[in-house]
Amino acid sequence: MTLLEHLKSGIETSSAADTIQLAKELVSTFPEQSVITLEGDLGAGKTTFIKGIAIGIGIRDVVTSPTFNIFNTYRGRKNLLHIDAYRLEESPEIIDELMLEDFMTPPYCLAIEWPGNLGQIPWTVTLSLHLSILPTGKHWIRTVC
Repeated sequence: MTLLEHLKSGIETSSAADTIQLAKELVSTFPEQSVITLEGDLGAGKTTFIKGIAIGIGIRDVVTSPTFNIFNTYRGRKNLLHIDAYRLEESPEIIDELMLEDFMTPPYCLAIEWPGNLGQIPWTVTLSLHLSILPTGKHWIRTVC
């Protein structure tokens, strides 16, 4: 069974290092231009997962949550555009106002935390994930169909 198939039923991670490793391994399955969405509980590891994506595409910069900046960009073998839409309110023009396409230089990975706050995303989503915290404190990551 492939890693993507495992994600359909869910994968439990016990630490930030496990979550980072999972993301690093998934990077090889992403197309040249990829859009990843991450929904779920606060503190469930969305930014940690994106740190793993960054490492997997050769980014050496420290990846931080762009909660107050809305998005950060990083350069590696692919450009990573990391958006945290938690503070945004859904509106039809929000995507245009952010001018994201100006930063989506191929090859890229667009990783969006809280995509529901952006409304309808105009790009094809490569992988949509839901992250949650189990009662044991471990994290649960699964694809959203």
